[in-house]
Amino acid sequence: MSKAPLPIRNGLGPDRLRMPAESSARTVLEHLIGEHPGERDLWTGLVDAGDVVDEHGRKITSRTPYQPTRFVYFYREPAPEIPVPHEIEILYRDDSILVIDKPHFLATIPRGAHIVESAVVRLRRDLDLPDLAPVHRLDRMTAGVIVFTVTPDLRRPYQELFAEQRIVKEYEAIAGFDPELTFPRTVLSRINKVHGEMTATEIDGEPNSETSIDLIEVITDSAGRTLGRYRLLPRTGRTHQLRLHLNSLGVPIVGDNYYPEYLPAVPGDFSTPLRLLARALEYPDPITGQTRRFVSSRTLDAGL
Repeated sequence: MSKAPLPIRNGLGPDRLRMPAESSARTVLEHLIGEHPGERDLWTGLVDAGDVVDEHGRKITSRTPYQPTRFVYFYREPAPEIPVPHEIEILYRDDSILVIDKPHFLATIPRGAHIVESAVVRLRRDLDLPDLAPVHRLDRMTAGVIVFTVTPDLRRPYQELFAEQRIVKEYEAIAGFDPELTFPRTVLSRINKVHGEMTATEIDGEPNSETSIDLIEVITDSAGRTLGRYRLLPRTGRTHQLRLHLNSLGVPIVGDNYYPEYLPAVPGDFSTPLRLLARALEYPDPITGQTRRFVSSRTLDAGL
């Protein structure tokens, strides 16, 4: 995808729309209004303000002829969101990368209903780093270490580290405890995730996921439940892999509303975090070759 002709604004890039090859519209504005009849005032206002441009950054006016198969770019004000009441901790920053300690409940990138309340948007806006981009992602409910590149030229070298599995990722989880289980152990399974479905499943077939799991300590929460604190070293990165692998052992992660049973989250409820933390990340620097290791300073507690 070519670079957008509009810059990042308030941490967000512009939206874009492709105009179909055939349309009865005579102008770009007429097409936009026809496609979104309930937003006539919005589109008219955006065009009048010069906030809609074509692929070359030229402003669309009310008289700009319809342009089949071409793109238009514009800024759309995101819907109001409930603020995540947790701050992002910066672990390391230089001119090349930014490493953060992401809190629970904060999305890594804009997705679904979580746009402004995402780590990349917050950081771009607050640190004035418009080209900031995550090298990898964590689930919204998972806290811990994430690496961002500050400049576009470093994205590919860092992304290749992950593609080539040269990254050592260490997670920590608080989950159920079964005295019959022995550790350390390696869990392998075939994980299947269907687009549009909230949960993934483990199915028969050749394994496509692997996690080494060790029991760090046995703990007791305030309700008297016996739980385990685990170290997890995933060799693959399938959707919900760590949640599924602990659940498959009969020791689901505390606070997991996906496994073993999916329970929709209540908007604005930040009382029960998933006890899963990306504790550390280690890799050879793609430019210098020097080993770099970043460790989260967050603490996982068993809670209620």
